[in-house]
Amino acid sequence: METKQCEEITEMVCLESDLQDGQMKEVEVDQHKILLVRNKGEFAAVGGLCTHYGAPLIKGALVGDRVRCPFHGACFNTKTGDIEEFPGLDSLPTFKVKVEGGKVYVTTDKKKLNKRVKKMCGRVPGVSHTVVLIGGGPASLQCAETLRQNDYGGRIIMVTKDEQLPLDKTKLSKAMNIEIEKVLLRQSDFLQHHGIEVWTKKEVKSVDTEAKTLTFKDGTVQHYDQLLISTGGRARPLQCPGAELENVKLLQSYKDATEIHHMSAGNKAVVVGTSFIGMEVAAYLSDKAVSVSVIGSSKFPFQSSLGPAIGKMTMQMLEEKNVKFYTCNGVAEIRGENGKVKEVVLKNGEVLPADIVIVGIGVIPNSDFLKRTSVEIDSRNAVVVDKFMKTNVPDVFAAGDVVSFPLPLVGHKRVNIGHWQLAQAHGRIAGLSMLNQQVAINTVPYFWTMLLGKSIRYTGYGEGYTDIVFKGRTEERKFLAFYIKDEEVVAAASLNFDPAVARLAEMLLMGKRITKAQAQSDDLSWLQLP
Repeated sequence: METKQCEEITEMVCLESDLQDGQMKEVEVDQHKILLVRNKGEFAAVGGLCTHYGAPLIKGALVGDRVRCPFHGACFNTKTGDIEEFPGLDSLPTFKVKVEGGKVYVTTDKKKLNKRVKKMCGRVPGVSHTVVLIGGGPASLQCAETLRQNDYGGRIIMVTKDEQLPLDKTKLSKAMNIEIEKVLLRQSDFLQHHGIEVWTKKEVKSVDTEAKTLTFKDGTVQHYDQLLISTGGRARPLQCPGAELENVKLLQSYKDATEIHHMSAGNKAVVVGTSFIGMEVAAYLSDKAVSVSVIGSSKFPFQSSLGPAIGKMTMQMLEEKNVKFYTCNGVAEIRGENGKVKEVVLKNGEVLPADIVIVGIGVIPNSDFLKRTSVEIDSRNAVVVDKFMKTNVPDVFAAGDVVSFPLPLVGHKRVNIGHWQLAQAHGRIAGLSMLNQQVAINTVPYFWTMLLGKSIRYTGYGEGYTDIVFKGRTEERKFLAFYIKDEEVVAAASLNFDPAVARLAEMLLMGKRITKAQAQSDDLSWLQLP
């Protein structure tokens, strides 16, 4: 059966008996990939591709009325299509479903796209209330959009020292020569349409929380009624002789990424640091630079976060691409000629020729401009917030990599975690708090890294883990790793084992206790993998 009416197309997609409760199926109507879900006897249909990077949701984890993307952990309500967990900004389109004579029909609209922007208002003339968001990252943008989705009609000013509008910085270490249009989170006309002002190349010098004003480095002053601090972190610089040479680069901005790409092409690159930024940059440059050398303080990359077995595997992957590793080592000195890098001297005395040095050795929260305020900052320079993203100062909120926040997963212990997904989750909670909607942060950290076309997924909070239980083998580059602390699973990482990590994230979110014995068992039916 196929009917056409006002751009609508209806097709029979399956039999009612094809889907049981708690099951999903990918169907296609008029070249639209659609996710069909049955729950409590009712059918629902939403867009079949995640709005973040287009992953097929059929490969994800379905729990009740919620599907979690297998790639990066975004969650969508299968009845409304609304995004409920990040990353990503947009919701899924929904489609009409009807069941007749044991057959299931889905109606699609020609105009429907793969993404749906939640209904947002714009600025209302005459409303003088002003929210200022310091920082141009995902937390600020999510806060701004949350305000507009909840009928906030005041003025929204986003202030960033970057040259560009908010962009997807997760791509900068993975695709360093990408066009700016492909990394912008929102286009300028979208932001203008919804009354979100973005002031670029503007840096805050100080905040007066009594007078509710910001002073910028250019001398200008701006009043606020409510303030969001979402200034993120800055790359930790190298502390050694020669660190100030021209070709020693930190990766912090779009400009940095393009410069590193051009300066490395056909040249000798040395990467300092074997965590996520360093390894992704080394992988990216492996077929572009003449040589890539990586210097790490531990025996293996990712050793403290992912463990030695996964670290060893990633090291071998890069070594196969002729990347050379200098582990259990560090930089003693960088020598230059005419202001530019010429060679790197290691702590063990080895000398590496170098045309460019890329440093990825950690992040420092950007909170220095708050030093003279009464905003509480912890010993690691992070801004302290409660479960509503409120600081200790009225009308001052904070979100993203700059904060220390209570994580439900670890008994509300305060943590500082630099994940993209968490920054968005924080931004949403901060926006709701500004509107006096008291919704507490309740999220499970979800992270991914991409090396040479292979993506390692990670969920949970593994700090202080004492044991790792493996399913599959790192040598075969297909595994699921459970991180154990106090006889419980506190985190998991995987490669080519979807949707295990997405499924585990849902279980952790629901507060389910997963024991070491369950992780060790050959029977993983408790994880309900397909």
